[in-house]
Amino acid sequence: MAAETDFILDLTLALGASALGGYGAHRLGQPALLGYLATGLVIGPYGLGLLKEVQQIQSLAEIGIAFLLFALGVEFSLTELKRVRKIALQGSLWQMGLTTLLVLFLSLLAGWVHSPLEGLFLGLVLSLSSTAVVLKTLIERGETSTVHGQVMLAILIAQDLSLGVILAIMPALKQTDGFGLSLGIALLKIGLFLGLAVGLGRWVVPRLIQHMAATESSELFLLTVVALCLGVAWITSKLGLSIEMGAFVAGLMIAEIDYADQALGKILPLRDTFACLFFASIGMLIDPTLLIKNLPLILGLVTVIMVGKAVIILPIVLRFGYSLKTAILTSFGLNQIGEFSFVLALVGLQMGLISDQRYSLLLGTIAITLMLTPLWIHWAPQVILRLDRLSLVQRYLHGLREPKLLSVPEGIQNHVIVAGYGRVGEVLVNILLSQGYPILVIENSEVALQSLRQRQIPYVFGDADNELVLEKTCLETAKALAIALPDPTSTRLLLQRALARAPHLDIIARSHTNEEIDVLTQLGAREVVQPEFEAALELGSHLLHTLGQPVWQITSALETIRQDRYRSIRPHLQVGER
Repeated sequence: MAAETDFILDLTLALGASALGGYGAHRLGQPALLGYLATGLVIGPYGLGLLKEVQQIQSLAEIGIAFLLFALGVEFSLTELKRVRKIALQGSLWQMGLTTLLVLFLSLLAGWVHSPLEGLFLGLVLSLSSTAVVLKTLIERGETSTVHGQVMLAILIAQDLSLGVILAIMPALKQTDGFGLSLGIALLKIGLFLGLAVGLGRWVVPRLIQHMAATESSELFLLTVVALCLGVAWITSKLGLSIEMGAFVAGLMIAEIDYADQALGKILPLRDTFACLFFASIGMLIDPTLLIKNLPLILGLVTVIMVGKAVIILPIVLRFGYSLKTAILTSFGLNQIGEFSFVLALVGLQMGLISDQRYSLLLGTIAITLMLTPLWIHWAPQVILRLDRLSLVQRYLHGLREPKLLSVPEGIQNHVIVAGYGRVGEVLVNILLSQGYPILVIENSEVALQSLRQRQIPYVFGDADNELVLEKTCLETAKALAIALPDPTSTRLLLQRALARAPHLDIIARSHTNEEIDVLTQLGAREVVQPEFEAALELGSHLLHTLGQPVWQITSALETIRQDRYRSIRPHLQVGER
């Protein structure tokens, strides 16, 4: 009974302290997982030593790993990957391959590993980037729909998909003798398991989930999903494969069925709860004394890894035809070590592929790179703006070549240029076409271009802020320019360059933040629209009309708010906002 009481107290302490650590990290603008790591370090055996049942907490943390990869499998979408499939598949393969080979060479040269297999393992660990931190940062910056955002997410999705394969072949890395045979057996096991998983995922699992959902019992549905996740994970462990791979495949089994979103919604609270225990348990294994003694080495490793990965990623993105701007933003966004590297590192420690001391050094290195990721993404646009002033690199920032995909009518004039053909841009184009105005769209997405071709709408392919692209749009004879880009940096650059070419052009721009309204106005935009404020104004207009307010008064009030650039309705800074 005493042992059970100690375990309950330890679990309560671990969860409560993790909540405080995550809150502190959030207040400091850092990923919550860094707070969990710090929590584990403080309350763990190398810190204050507050926990008595550390082994049981770490056993629960393994469930966190399973749920983490199960949710990743459910969220995985082939549709998302198809949009940028070329750089997703080939680009991620080049990036992971080159990073692994570079780390293998340097680690052998420096004597950091004792065998090529250990170097190969270390390279695989360092080759992954952080889906969680990068995605969270892109969402906060409103850049998930930008070109560089899509490229980052495409590479990250492919990396996450490769994680299951890496985890499956890792047992073969332990076999120093007959590695080829061990690898072949591991791949054969993977093939047999995946074949069985495909069969179950097509004929058994959908019917099982459907029957459970038909009971309209939330408890039965949740229990079925949890049992599926842990059951498949257990099967893979008995086959000599990894629990993590089994959980990921279990997620893939239900990713394409109608109840995938419901299953994900049920599992997310469990995933988040047990995942925080996983990251806290990782922190419990970190020896702060070792980190302090080796701080110069860790900082050196952080510098080499983040700079090295950026240097590797930059030419890969350029190789696939993207501009230098997109390449810089992508390389700055993917040069950290990912959270799933914690999973690989722990498996490697258990398999004897890395020593306890180097494991602790590796954890400290990963944590620091994750902490620096939001800063690197924030610095990237500023680096581009500074490089833009240098004549030696200007032509690269403006594009590596002139746009070749053009559909511009000869002698076009008095037309409206729409920069961006996303959700906002497409609606805007539809409105203008319905009124008979000539349109020219600037877009850099091949998917969007297919729609434009089908509708026979004139377009120019390329980055809208690229001067070589702007030359093809006949700015000087245009009637107006509407900027509907999802990227704040590109919006500002396009505004400046368009006015430099056509000072009297009527430009309306979309703002992404409250502060950007004033910035774009000062740069010369005739009108700046903030989508959230406009939605609120429309809701307010309908509500006032329902309450009996005269139409002329409503129109006058809304016009006054717009002329004042929304100042009277801008919200005050809320708690937690930065």
